[in-house]
Amino acid sequence: MMRFKDVHWRAMTGYDAEAVFAIAQKVHPGFFESAEVLAEKHALYRNGCYMLEIGEKPAGYVLSHPFLRGSLPALDTLLGALPENPDTFYIHDLALLGLARGVGAAGKIVSALTKHAEVMGFPTMSLVAVNGSKAFWEKQGFVVEDHPELADKLAGYEDEARYMVKRV
Repeated sequence: MMRFKDVHWRAMTGYDAEAVFAIAQKVHPGFFESAEVLAEKHALYRNGCYMLEIGEKPAGYVLSHPFLRGSLPALDTLLGALPENPDTFYIHDLALLGLARGVGAAGKIVSALTKHAEVMGFPTMSLVAVNGSKAFWEKQGFVVEDHPELADKLAGYEDEARYMVKRV
């Protein structure tokens, strides 16, 4: 149940880059990504990038895009381009400030992204769960998928980082 009346997700714009970077620094201080890397996700796939606002102030964001199942981009690295034949819809980052947690906003955007992935014909969605978020993602239908070849990239996040996949 929402505690606030004016909580909503909206399409991200180029003007949101500064807010996205500021939120990333607060929510993921151990997973630094430059403003340029974060902005590139929006530039490459605008249809997967949204801002959460509470009282017309930025309170969170999500960055997502088509990618390859069993693969993941290294932290703080420019992609350059999306893969030619993507087979999964990848949630790169879902970050909410503390005041936005527990209001149902994360579940709503994951549901919307799942519908998007389905409409776009992706058989799966994928992500890396960090910061103790594995249980949240399991509630959203994601399961841990073991890919030994990803061990080094996952270790670049944290020891508890897990690659997770959801069938759409």
